[in-house]
Amino acid sequence: MGSGTTLVEAKLLSRNAVGVDINPQSVSTSETNLQFQCETKSKILIRNGNAANLNFIKDNRIDLICTHPPYANIIQYSKGIKGDISLLETDKFLEEMKKAAMESYRVLKKGKICAVMIGDIRKHGKVVPLGFHTMECFLQAGFMNKEIIIKKQHNCRSTSYWGKQRNSFLLLEHEYIFVFQK
Repeated sequence: MGSGTTLVEAKLLSRNAVGVDINPQSVSTSETNLQFQCETKSKILIRNGNAANLNFIKDNRIDLICTHPPYANIIQYSKGIKGDISLLETDKFLEEMKKAAMESYRVLKKGKICAVMIGDIRKHGKVVPLGFHTMECFLQAGFMNKEIIIKKQHNCRSTSYWGKQRNSFLLLEHEYIFVFQK
């Protein structure tokens, strides 16, 4: 759930929401970001946990899933938290994404939507189509493609960092938003 932006929007729209993150710092940040008063009435549940294990949610209960997983180990979001997929090389990352996709399929209601935002990466000067590999994980779990949206990155804080690396000629300046339907 990162910093809880989607949860804030859910609260503002009077929608019930569940946020899950493996990193306790993200849980704390999200809780802080949700400490505001508004006229709407919603229930927001925040859990420190793993998207591959949503055992606290019964089958077919969720109307919409929005997720933005890390891009394998390109940026590490913790220093050794067990289950943190931002610490994993691509193959292990994709194994965990398969589990998360299956769990997402289990909790989502039939006909409802799962949106996944992810981009590609570079390893040893070669592009790795992490986005499309992740899309395949969700298709194998039973989802159908509804849309593929390409989101162009504008004014990204990390662009200057990546530009200084050896691949500045071919910066990856987009992400995919895969919209799946159960």
